Amino acid sequence: MSTISNTYLETQKELHKNPEYGTASLSYATMLKSIIDQTGAKSISDYGAGKCNLKKGLQHAGLTEFEYFPYDPVFPEYGIPKSADMVCCIDVLEHIEPELIGNVLCELSSITKKTGFFTIATGPAKKVLSDGRNAHLIQKPSSWWLRKVVDYFEVQHLESFDDHGFWILVTPTSQKHAA
Repeated sequence: MSTISNTYLETQKELHKNPEYGTASLSYATMLKSIIDQTGAKSISDYGAGKCNLKKGLQHAGLTEFEYFPYDPVFPEYGIPKSADMVCCIDVLEHIEPELIGNVLCELSSITKKTGFFTIATGPAKKVLSDGRNAHLIQKPSSWWLRKVVDYFEVQHLESFDDHGFWILVTPTSQKHAA
């Protein structure tokens, strides 16, 4: 099951050379620490981990006892996505190639043991890809996203983070769907 094309992977490798690219997870670390404390999660899978800023942010927020599993196709040394109590997917889903979003949600569902925390921007990014497209390949409202997400998860909480996106807390459904 493909989750990224080879051409787009090369584009993402170029973007990741920018030290400012992939820092969004830092702003969620304190809130995530609170959610992790409440849910008792002992393992975290960071899907689209980039430079592993989420781990740094969680440690800075005072979370020290957890297993951390980064995944990002740009960094093959991280290995494949790994199952964890909590799966975080921060500033990733809107960057997925539209024809592969079902595959990515299916993969997220397959590795989420207890809870998922996903942020999704609904408007354009400030960055433009080398081919001229906006870096947010999917710019759809929360209603569109929810129809996709509920095929794989139960939504426990949804909250807008500004007028351009939202975050959701999800749990896996008992029935897994094929993409």
